[in-house]
Amino acid sequence: MNYVLGLLYTLSFCGLLHAQTMSGYEMKAGKISKEALQNYLAHSITQAEFLASDGFYNDGPYPYKEDDVRMLKNVGAKFIGRAVYSWGKEEIFESSEFWNNGRELIREMHAADADMIFQAAIFEIVTKKVNRLPIPDWVFKAFNMPIENRSFNYEQMLNEDGVFVDHWGKGSSVPDISRLETQLYFYYLASRYMQMGIEAIHFGQAELIGMNDWKQGFRAWQSLLAKVRKAAKKYARRGTVLCDAHLPHGGIAVNGQLLFDFVSFPLRLKEIPDKPQEVKLELGYLDGIYGKTIGGITPSGWPCERSLYLVEFDNFGISKHPDMANIEDHYAWGYDEISWLAKQDSTYGKAFLNYAQQWLADHDPIGFLEMPGSRIITGLHMNRYRANTQSERCPVGGGLEETIKKILSSKKN
Repeated sequence: MNYVLGLLYTLSFCGLLHAQTMSGYEMKAGKISKEALQNYLAHSITQAEFLASDGFYNDGPYPYKEDDVRMLKNVGAKFIGRAVYSWGKEEIFESSEFWNNGRELIREMHAADADMIFQAAIFEIVTKKVNRLPIPDWVFKAFNMPIENRSFNYEQMLNEDGVFVDHWGKGSSVPDISRLETQLYFYYLASRYMQMGIEAIHFGQAELIGMNDWKQGFRAWQSLLAKVRKAAKKYARRGTVLCDAHLPHGGIAVNGQLLFDFVSFPLRLKEIPDKPQEVKLELGYLDGIYGKTIGGITPSGWPCERSLYLVEFDNFGISKHPDMANIEDHYAWGYDEISWLAKQDSTYGKAFLNYAQQWLADHDPIGFLEMPGSRIITGLHMNRYRANTQSERCPVGGGLEETIKKILSSKKN
């Protein structure tokens, strides 16, 4: 039933998209131009779990969502990052309500702006709860395998040498993409997300998931992504899906062919020790991605000297030295990047957004700043950062909405 709904959703938008989608954001037949990809990345915002609904959130309650709907329309965002995902909560995928609610919200947003696309994330985690998910026939068919009446097998997704097994806790591991069962599972998730209306998928720490695959020339990632892109021609509303990952080495290429459409990475904020709470961006600082992405032929067929990329306000927790500078680690004054931003008053927050987008334009213009809309934070009095203008509809708003709108509206379409 969900499969049929997904196809009906795709077909229902054909006329709307033909009429409303501007050439500056065109995607079709599995391809996207460099200009359109640049436009999407230049109008990106993180809005974590926006498409999830009550009972299915990973990161705790999500109040004031109606104001987020308003905010996203107001700022002119086109690429809505991390809008839906699971971090070890595979049981949500059993629910038709989870998929249907997300699909309905995408329809609502597309009624206002058909150019807007939503990103799902498939992260570097799998737990034993995946054993509860039955494998649909169409997954086996995509891999030319005999159809079986069975569920996914957690044990068959793990590294055979025990690498990163139980990495996230007992029964919670990093899946190994070189294992066929992991490929089946990732294909299942990617296809279900596209049936929901998703047009972009973030594959987490792809090199970590590919712990063995690099020894084999990344054959598993190459094969899986080819299947996902083929599925997009059937399931995605414009026949195209944008695939990215956190890639510290700047990308993955096989015989000059880039596997991902673009690269994502944390900002890597460098503290200014004599200016408490202030930070800057710097070429060559730690493992920052600036100036490091690799070139090749993109999945859409056009060459690039270096891959386009996004930098985002990452979340990874709080250090043992909150509010203290330590330029040797990844924390910003002891906090992850989005939590650091949440601690700042709106005056400095606005100044930093303007500084960061200008710094990228000056130092590496193929990189784009993903605006901070909403994301989980750590060590503060609330669990989720919001950029919204503060109001009765969102009393916890961080006050960066109009600055984000101004920055996005200044970008070419």
